[in-house]
Amino acid sequence: MRLADLAAEIGASLEGDGEIEIDGVAPVDAAGPGKVTFLANAKYRAALAETTASAVIVDRSEPVAGPAVLRSDNPYLAFIAALSLFDDRPKPAPGIHPSAVIDPSAEIGAGAYIGPCAVIGAQVRIGCDARIYPNVTIYPGVVIGERFMAHAGAVVREGVQLGDDVVLQPGAVVGADGFGFIPMGVEPPLPIPQIGTTRLADKVEIGANSTVDRAAVGETVIGRGAKLDNLVMVAHGCRIGDGSLLAAQTGIAGSTKLGRRVMTGGQAGIQGHIELGDDSAVAAGSGVVAGVRAGSTVAGYPSVPISAWRRSAVLIRRLPEFFKRLRSLERRLESASEARKPDS
Repeated sequence: MRLADLAAEIGASLEGDGEIEIDGVAPVDAAGPGKVTFLANAKYRAALAETTASAVIVDRSEPVAGPAVLRSDNPYLAFIAALSLFDDRPKPAPGIHPSAVIDPSAEIGAGAYIGPCAVIGAQVRIGCDARIYPNVTIYPGVVIGERFMAHAGAVVREGVQLGDDVVLQPGAVVGADGFGFIPMGVEPPLPIPQIGTTRLADKVEIGANSTVDRAAVGETVIGRGAKLDNLVMVAHGCRIGDGSLLAAQTGIAGSTKLGRRVMTGGQAGIQGHIELGDDSAVAAGSGVVAGVRAGSTVAGYPSVPISAWRRSAVLIRRLPEFFKRLRSLERRLESASEARKPDS
């Protein structure tokens, strides 16, 4: 599209030639002619100086010379809007593939696409405009809202409830049995029946190969707008608050509660039966073994307030230096002690 039209669509002010043709978007270090890029982080400013992009989206106060400029109060959000305009990934037309297996008692809303080899069980209810890709399996008794999207290989177990605009990436599993076993000495562990369920609120997204287990009793809950990255594990009976963001390989043990807008870094581990307050955060690779106060950030294993962890990290790096100084002091003390001994 013309650059002037793009500026109008994303709500940015234009400096430069509005007739430039834009055919796509690209990161600042890879953008070439015909592409629009953006700068929202100062560390990429040097790359911006060398870009051959036709236009760049920047903050209104950013000093930029060279390409045409689109100024925005929030360059990152403006770039996301541009991405949406150029999103030409294929979208399947409504229809049901002949190889799909759908129980006669299932109710499926208008406008649905159901791909090859998908399986939809008895008494399932799915709202309008669903997109169910190949090899998705939906067990009996599942209730799903509107505009559901399940990518290839996703599984929704029996009795699970999903809200509107839920997205399951490839291989996601919602409602599998929780890991509940009682040790029995020399005998095999005794399974605890997982007769609860799982409920996902509106606008939840579950990443590829992530799992959200069903509760033994009651329900596992993922709150409105929460997003789980790939390879995230949420155990039985957990409650994840609205708007929370869990990065890849986060693992949450059973019956743990996360407040609203909690954020976890990659490979964070959270012990069971604890609570993380609203707007708290867990740094990547940390192990949380106790509750976290609302609004605070923790890091390390066992996790501590991130300011304390940073001080500890600095000290750990200086341990070799401290050891050398300690040995030097010990030698001096030993020498002084020997010097004070009376002659025999």
